[in-house]
Amino acid sequence: MFLKTLIACIIFFSFISKIQANEKQSIINYLSSINNFTFNFKQTTNEKIENGNCILAFDNKLKCFYNDKLQKEIIINNKTLVILQKRYNKKYFYPISKSPFLNILSKDKLINLIKNSDIILKENIELTYVDENQRKIKVFFEKENYKLIGWLVEDQLQNKIYFSLKINEINIKIDNKDFKIPSPN
Repeated sequence: MFLKTLIACIIFFSFISKIQANEKQSIINYLSSINNFTFNFKQTTNEKIENGNCILAFDNKLKCFYNDKLQKEIIINNKTLVILQKRYNKKYFYPISKSPFLNILSKDKLINLIKNSDIILKENIELTYVDENQRKIKVFFEKENYKLIGWLVEDQLQNKIYFSLKINEINIKIDNKDFKIPSPN
C-alpha cells in the first residue's frame, strides 16, 4: 500500500512540475514576440494609490504619465530614473542599477526571472523570484493569454510597490525621443 501511495505521489508531482514548466515556457514564448506595449496602471506604495498610463519598450525603457495634480511623469532609460513634476518644473534623478525593477524592464532578465522563479497557479500565474541580494520580486501573468498583469517589488527604502496593469496595445510604433532623459538644469 505504501509503495502504491509513493508511486501515485511521484506521478502527481511530476505532472504538476510538467504543467508549471509548460506555463513558464508559454509566458516566455509570448514575451519573445513583444518589443513594446502600452498599458494603464494602478500603483500602490504602502497605502498610497496612484494611477496613469505608460509605455514600456524592451530593453530598459519606460515612460509613465500619472493622473495627479503634480503632473508627474517617470522616465527610465537604461539605468537612470527621472521623476518629473511638471506642475512645479522639478526633476529628480535616481540611479536604478541595483533595483530589482530592472529585471522587469529587460526582456532577457525577465525571461531569466521566469525560468528561475517559483510558480503558483491560482486564478492567475504568480512567479516569485529572489535575486542575489535576497530581494523578492513577484510577477503576475494572466493564465488564459500569458499577458503581464503586474508585479510586486521592494524599493531601496523598503517600500513595497504593487503595480497592476492592463495592456492596451502591443508592438506599436514608438519614438525613442520619448525616453530621452532630460538635462538636470
